[in-house]
Amino acid sequence: MNIKNYTSEVPASRSMAHIEDLLVQIGASNINKSYHEKVCSGITFLFTDPKMGPLAFRLKAQVDEAFNVLFKEVKKPIAGTKERVLAQANRTAWKILSDWTEVQCSMIILGQAEALQMFLPFVYDVKNDETLYDKVASGKLNLRLQSPPEKQHP
Repeated sequence: MNIKNYTSEVPASRSMAHIEDLLVQIGASNINKSYHEKVCSGITFLFTDPKMGPLAFRLKAQVDEAFNVLFKEVKKPIAGTKERVLAQANRTAWKILSDWTEVQCSMIILGQAEALQMFLPFVYDVKNDETLYDKVASGKLNLRLQSPPEKQHP
């Protein structure tokens, strides 16, 4: 399998703590974790952009999606396989998000990019519980370029 961290032994909680540390380094505040059925499903934070002011962001580890991919690789499931794969999916998904966040924050710290540029898809609309990406993907926000009307020749 050619998936980064698919055998990671790093506890999800350590990956989450690393993400929080990275976010603090770039100036994030009000860092919170969201839980669903006693499992962390995402990290929300505020970042004050020099031009836009304070903005909320939400990062999700997508554990269920990771589980679906990892479980497909199981040839002969036995008792307890689903639980073991789910635990692995949790570690893998959070470790990948931690690694990704580390790269984004490194680019910000090195002046290669601004925080808003790196985290723009994750700008979070708290009122509607949607990220910018969610709005675009669902069609609520259209970013498609409109084709100019064709010129008619007399």
